[in-house]
Amino acid sequence: MHRAKRCRWLVALSLMLFGNVVLADWSAINMTRGVTEISRQVYQLHMIMFTVCVVIGAVVFGVMIYSMIMHRKSLGVEPATFHEDTRVETFWTVFPVLILVGLAIPATTTLRAMYDASDSDIDIKIVGFQWKWQYTYLNDDPGKEVQFMSSLLTPQEEIYNRADKRENYLLDVDHAMVIPINKRIRFLITANDVIHAWWVPDFAVKKDAIPGFVHETWTVVEEPGVYRGQCAELCGKDHGFMPIVVRAVEQGEYDSWLVQKQEEARIAYETVGKEWTMDELMESGEQIYLQNCMTCHQVNGRGIPPVFPSLVGQGVSKGPLAAHIDMVLNGKAGTAMQAFAAQLNPAQLAAVITYERNAWGNNTEEIIQPREINEMLTGGEG
Repeated sequence: MHRAKRCRWLVALSLMLFGNVVLADWSAINMTRGVTEISRQVYQLHMIMFTVCVVIGAVVFGVMIYSMIMHRKSLGVEPATFHEDTRVETFWTVFPVLILVGLAIPATTTLRAMYDASDSDIDIKIVGFQWKWQYTYLNDDPGKEVQFMSSLLTPQEEIYNRADKRENYLLDVDHAMVIPINKRIRFLITANDVIHAWWVPDFAVKKDAIPGFVHETWTVVEEPGVYRGQCAELCGKDHGFMPIVVRAVEQGEYDSWLVQKQEEARIAYETVGKEWTMDELMESGEQIYLQNCMTCHQVNGRGIPPVFPSLVGQGVSKGPLAAHIDMVLNGKAGTAMQAFAAQLNPAQLAAVITYERNAWGNNTEEIIQPREINEMLTGGEG
């Protein structure tokens, strides 16, 4: 009779504790195994610690549950009268220390490997902005450096449920980072405005991006593919719209991509010197505005006053041109208005300023040429 009751209690307790886990997809709820040697070390370390915790929990709760069932008052069991046992106290002091020392050895080995970013094949500087990432592929020859911004690709229609969600909703960007497989890549991570965090689970890489500090980490990706991550630090109202996409490719494909990017940079530099028409500036400016300014000032330029002011018929877009240029280039301290001088090239800056001064009925008829912006940024040189 008592044995049957005990069995029913144990079955009910097991279903309550483990029923949902059995039905769940283990790979979906467990840590990502990843595609790098470090990520696999981290995964193995996680599983070792997880197993130790599960065993300890099972033993402790097993003893507690057994004691409550087998030594309950209804069975007439008399409580023990002893209150000290040197052997037991020694055991539960020494045994946990041995467990911690045993876990510390593989943990220290993995941490040392994670923090050793020396002997890199490629160095990439990563700068966090609200709410995008800037990637610079460093080169001994500054003329061969590649730099670009990576922004959310998901359109506003999907974000505000005016269109069906596409695959990789909120996890796709306009320009992905591209790296070669089987090469040691060092990341130099910082931020321009507030604290961000660059996190790619498949690489077991997560580093805070802090203004004024440069943190370094590294990876060697062994398998071609597209790997996604996110900013892992609450960095502002659009924190959730700051994804990371890394495309790992064969060395030949990477070399071709790098040459293409260098050519794009050369063309962009050459366009600075030409005379742009109003139509060219407006067409380019609209695209730049939608990528960089729309989040705060809205598609129609009306903003969200008083935090994000309207640009329609008022403010800098209708004021002196010099003040508008200064605002876009240098931002405004104490507000969400960023300095875009480090984010956009002179042609992009000229286009977006011209667009804001002539869109939505502003019609100032004023334009600014890329060469003028370039002269301001370089002090009249080049």
